Amino acid sequence: MTPAARAQAAIELLDLVIAAARDDGAAADTLVARYFRERRYAGAKDRRAVRDLVYRAVRAWGDRPDNGRAALLAVARQDPDLAAWFDGSMHGPAPIGAAELAAVPSRLPGWVLPELSPLVDAAEQEALLNRAPLHLRVNSLKATAEELLRHWPEAVPIPGTTHGIELPAGTDVERDPAMAQGWIEVQDAGSQIIASACGAKAGMTVLDLCAGAGGKTLALAADMDGEGRLIAADSVRDRLARLAPRAARAGAANMIETLLLDPGREEAALASLEGRCDVVLIDAPCSGAGTWRRNPEARWRLTPERVARINALQARLLRVAAPLVRPGGRLVYAVCSLLEREGREIIQDFVSFDPLWRPVPWNGRGRPWGDGTLLTPHHDGTDGFFFAVLEKPC
Repeated sequence: MTPAARAQAAIELLDLVIAAARDDGAAADTLVARYFRERRYAGAKDRRAVRDLVYRAVRAWGDRPDNGRAALLAVARQDPDLAAWFDGSMHGPAPIGAAELAAVPSRLPGWVLPELSPLVDAAEQEALLNRAPLHLRVNSLKATAEELLRHWPEAVPIPGTTHGIELPAGTDVERDPAMAQGWIEVQDAGSQIIASACGAKAGMTVLDLCAGAGGKTLALAADMDGEGRLIAADSVRDRLARLAPRAARAGAANMIETLLLDPGREEAALASLEGRCDVVLIDAPCSGAGTWRRNPEARWRLTPERVARINALQARLLRVAAPLVRPGGRLVYAVCSLLEREGREIIQDFVSFDPLWRPVPWNGRGRPWGDGTLLTPHHDGTDGFFFAVLEKPC
């Protein structure tokens, strides 16, 4: 492909990504893979170059642009080499007209800015769109950080984590023997910190209420040394099904129970756990506004109305979880979001409604914020998270 043809392919793909974001369609990675399956003539370098152009445009626009050409033009205005590819050649985009002005994009959606925590300053906003590093959690049931640091001499320990290591971006860990043998899991340092804040120990009864595919469940299993009762619950069957092979690989299959929940009827399914859990973790469904460096197109899908619906679910999950905690036990609430209404405000409302719950200060990585802690890319090198640790009165 010529450079101009690469630019045109990026425009076509951006049109597809914009439409999918508007209509809640397939993810950008899926669309890119599908596009090139239908164009076998494109080589690996072409595919990589086009994909990079697409994501440069996606990262540049906080609000969803009108079309793919406008999206890429905004990048071309800052990149003379890219602008030169708009040359009107057979497979390239039409030349940039003298009166054709690409809109000046902002990195974050305009409506989101007033919703962000005040701690998310300009530097933090920029960091929210930078590419994420590769973080791994060493599975202490099978290996030690020291062993993995010898396995990967280029790896470095992640400050503020017990078992976290960082590798250079692009390292292929999926095909490494360490992955196949269950020594590691790919997991952002922020998620590792939240699992540590649960304080799970051997012999405890622990519920991961929104377990998904089980990333934090496996971290909790390691902290419990494989001993105790650990229940991974979720309302999405396909997500929960992905936990079983991961647990087997990690050496934690024997201690993890899975529980499929019926949305809106969680109380009935969880009734046997009332007052019995030492720890309940709510890794709540959220806007994902702390993970945009990994999923930048998610900004184009998010709306105030969607956040409001998610917020109502978050509040309900807190009400479902509270009776399950034993006296003296912990309720840990976490969201991968930096929006105030999903973090500080929702915990403030919960504690105001039931003031006997005692916030437990977190002395590790992050910054205190309200009754919880904020983790941010610029300050902490993690995805953006809010989490709060609450203790039930005895």
